[in-house]
Amino acid sequence: MGFNYTSDSIAPTPARPQVPRRQFFCDEVGRREFICGGGAGVLSVILATLLAGSKPVRAEAVTGSLPELDRVAVRIVIDSYQFAVAPSRKLPNLDVQHFGWGLSDKPPRRTLVSEFGLAMHVESRRGNETRNILVDFGFAPEALLNNTNLLGIDPAAIDALVLSHGHQDHFGGLVGFLQAHNGKLKPKLPLFVGGEGCFCAREWTAPPVRGSFGVIDRKALEEADVAVTSTERPALIADHAVTTGQISQKSFEKVLSPSAMTIGFERGVGCYPERLSEAERTAPVVPDQFQHVIATAFNLKGRGLVVLTSCSHRGVVNAIRQAQAASGVEKIHAVIGGFHLAPYQEEYVRDTVKALQEIDPTYLVPLHCTGEPFYEAARAATRPTPAKADRVGIKDQVSPPAKISFLMTA
Repeated sequence: MGFNYTSDSIAPTPARPQVPRRQFFCDEVGRREFICGGGAGVLSVILATLLAGSKPVRAEAVTGSLPELDRVAVRIVIDSYQFAVAPSRKLPNLDVQHFGWGLSDKPPRRTLVSEFGLAMHVESRRGNETRNILVDFGFAPEALLNNTNLLGIDPAAIDALVLSHGHQDHFGGLVGFLQAHNGKLKPKLPLFVGGEGCFCAREWTAPPVRGSFGVIDRKALEEADVAVTSTERPALIADHAVTTGQISQKSFEKVLSPSAMTIGFERGVGCYPERLSEAERTAPVVPDQFQHVIATAFNLKGRGLVVLTSCSHRGVVNAIRQAQAASGVEKIHAVIGGFHLAPYQEEYVRDTVKALQEIDPTYLVPLHCTGEPFYEAARAATRPTPAKADRVGIKDQVSPPAKISFLMTA
């Protein structure tokens, strides 16, 4: 599935006044790495750590506000669900393109693979400048390789990789993808992660069954010549996007911890205790608080932020608020990703719907781990009126939530 977003100037109206850009202050969420008093904001040079070794690398810096993009195309490469016969459709400044079947004039052989995992590809444009970013990598390399091939994603064109957090259903396809495209990828391709905790071995502790939930092969990353870059604080990605940095708990949302992480490094895998926070290294095995989780945001000119929340273990509302603080942009144009609301009680889900209504994104695309209770609560709370039937968002979600390309343009 893919979304094509276009941007144009939006004149202020009484119903939707234009929101001024926020100033950055040092006491805001994740602001320590920003230079204060610089108008709409200044991204500082962020010293990152090459996690596979000891040599530091630097995240790229930008002066001024987050770059405004003319076009953002988001492809849902892997999701838990797909509906092959769903029609594509066009909405104001939004083109929703469904892949459908992998058919041609020859007998059918393969089509897109669904699994409990998530992977997204983003192509952004600013003038004549194009960037390609792969965000998360699904559960298995077979699915990622199959789907990127069918969707025509060129590995040689990828400018950056982003891993939202260290769960198997988000990093599982990464090493296989790197190995399959050895020699095709750009040298020192940056891989952005939210901290050392991403590399801890994990066990799934929630129903229906306990078991190993994987660990990233750091040696394989080193052999693939990727530059692993830690972004505990907001960092610019390929000149076009920003990672939120680690997400603070500022709302009513709670951390859902369906996994435990093992602290320690052995035989080339695991996490270094000295690189973790004191709270994380208190015991050999600790409940996962997902301090390393990050989201990714793009600033579509005249429209606002397109926020990829991935799995929202620290709360979808917290992720959105962090993206606003990291970018200095208040308006939310689209929220795409997993909201991780399936196990929560009805009241908690309703509180999330209410908070999203207050944020008022133009488009809302719940994926992966969001859960049916959210879809039902959102539709029940905010059914569209005829006057707003052409608008997709919290009032009318983009659905079905898989294998779509969304093209947003300015």
